[in-house]
Amino acid sequence: MSTPSFRFKQFEVWHDKCAMKVGTDGVLLGAWCPCEDVRYQQSDVRSQKSEVRILDVGTGSGLIALMLAQRCSEAQIDAIDIDPDAVAQAQDNFARSPWADRLHAHLCALQKISNQKSEVSCKRYDLIVSNPPYFVDSLKNPDQQRQTARHTDTLSYADLLSCATELLADDGTLALILPAEAENAVLALAQTAGLSPTRLTHVYSKPGKPMKRVLVAFKKGTGLSCETTDFFIESETSPRSEEYKELTKDFYL
Repeated sequence: MSTPSFRFKQFEVWHDKCAMKVGTDGVLLGAWCPCEDVRYQQSDVRSQKSEVRILDVGTGSGLIALMLAQRCSEAQIDAIDIDPDAVAQAQDNFARSPWADRLHAHLCALQKISNQKSEVSCKRYDLIVSNPPYFVDSLKNPDQQRQTARHTDTLSYADLLSCATELLADDGTLALILPAEAENAVLALAQTAGLSPTRLTHVYSKPGKPMKRVLVAFKKGTGLSCETTDFFIESETSPRSEEYKELTKDFYL
């Protein structure tokens, strides 16, 4: 049985009310996504923008939003979810954190923001992140809360990409973590939405195993250069590889 909370160096995440618990996918995206790139870009145009705006789509417990608040001290972060229990838990986790004044959890669907039907409408974001629902046409979980968190019925990849394109600032970044089998389909949908990958990391559990996840960052435009790398969570001799330890060193105790 999982513990009701997970302690990181600078914050604690309670996840006993959430369908999806703190896990490797969320930690990977929170540590990997180009938060520093956004921060440095904004420092060059400080006279035009007074703050960095980040949107966490499907926040769950608020893990990724908390990680980004730690990494980017200038950021104002909106975190949205359609599960009332998850939003309540994220709000509690935010209130307990050192960055309560910069973290805002909302019960809201991404589609409503892009249609300007929510309290977080009319904003443009420098960074949008999501660990989206990822099961398509698979056996549904009898637990409705867990099903909503895990299946794409409520937020398809096409909707995610098109809505994100509308909400991104002109120089903004969309960062996602995806199952390996979704890579080609999502890249094709992104092209249709006017987005190009600029950073692509293929994630493996360990050397010799099949690819497990894909971390990808998109920007608006076509024909942009893309950095592609491989990443191993484990090594042959350790459950945490040296590259995984390096990526997450600011978070794990």
